Amino acid sequence: MSDEIMNNIPEDENEDRIIEFIDENGESTLFEHLATLEYNGESYLAVCDPESEDENLEVFILKIETDENGQDVYTVPEDEVSDAVFQQLLEMTEEFGEE
Repeated sequence: MSDEIMNNIPEDENEDRIIEFIDENGESTLFEHLATLEYNGESYLAVCDPESEDENLEVFILKIETDENGQDVYTVPEDEVSDAVFQQLLEMTEEFGEE
């Protein structure tokens, strides 16, 4: 899959958490939206395969950017940034679990 991906994220929080990414070749892939996170002033998505089992959950971190047409474009960040955003997701999940 390309490093640049456009998407269709539901605007309404009550809509399905399944989102469709369409790459530059028109190929579509479905993901489950786990969270939108801020890190160093940038926004990131945490997504996973919607059919993953909890014990085998693979999380993908994507940076949210905007192209020249104002469309959201998602890119794969550097490993260090991905790791930091993933750590933030884990901390957020632990805090949520404690409530």
